[in-house]
Amino acid sequence: MGRYIVLGGGSIGRRHYENLTRLGADAHLFHWRGLALEELEAALDGAAGLIVATATQVRLDPVKAAAERGVALYVEKPLAFRTSDLAELMAAAAPVAARSVAGFMMRYHPAVRALFDDPIDAFRFDFEIGHDVREWRANWRFADSYASQPEGGGVLLDLCHEIDLAVCLFPGVQVTSVHSTGHEDFPGVDFATRLSMVRGATHGGIAMDYLSPKFIRRVGLRGRKAGIELDLLNARAVRWQGARETTQDWDFDRNEMFLGLMRDFMGLAEGRAPSDTPLLPRLDRVSESCRLIAEAWEARTFTGQLTGGFA
Repeated sequence: MGRYIVLGGGSIGRRHYENLTRLGADAHLFHWRGLALEELEAALDGAAGLIVATATQVRLDPVKAAAERGVALYVEKPLAFRTSDLAELMAAAAPVAARSVAGFMMRYHPAVRALFDDPIDAFRFDFEIGHDVREWRANWRFADSYASQPEGGGVLLDLCHEIDLAVCLFPGVQVTSVHSTGHEDFPGVDFATRLSMVRGATHGGIAMDYLSPKFIRRVGLRGRKAGIELDLLNARAVRWQGARETTQDWDFDRNEMFLGLMRDFMGLAEGRAPSDTPLLPRLDRVSESCRLIAEAWEARTFTGQLTGGFA
């Protein structure tokens, strides 16, 4: 097993560190705040991989440091929220991109993988995710978190997995409009956002919010001969064709998605074959998703503001 550096001491960084340890890796956790770049560079010498779980806007220097040393990268999503920054990061990561991944772990959800293996010829699609952001974790305040920052925060960047899944299912899809609801106490932060999207004769949307009193994560596809509803939280798929309806359930542990992607990353980083999945988010193959996320963030139009309840 190789040696891995996890950069970022937040919840996602700690999860990656614990999963690496669980998988038998020699893992080391570094907090970005207060860390000199020279310290990181010294730690990277001889390492197999760097997991970048910092705030989005401070990822370029760690990515450069790893790529210059031939160290494989696991970069959390979103890679960047401006198209110009994305281009710079991708150029910096290019020397190791074929051995690196982006943190789109929702591709490892069993219902998503089943849908990819048996797709619906859809003319319409809808993705919906909602969660009261104040209930995410114990002893946690939205106002003190990265999510409340105008640079790198907001629901579109936080929950951008749905954009990536839309790209996986409908390659070439484009965003036609992005409408957001803000909050008077957090200028520039979107609390609810809806994207309209189109690919030829197929159209749909993604609705995401920080406001839902009940946590939901759903996908709906409509085709002329069949349709499907996915409940990603409960790992259930209901598929119908004419009057015939079938239901499939999976025994689902959310951390298995993170473990699956980490196993594949370690395989890439150490020169072993990753799992046989066409959904592996290899860094040199996720440009379309990453570009669409950045373009959507830049295209947000705020149509109204909330008041109270989140300070």
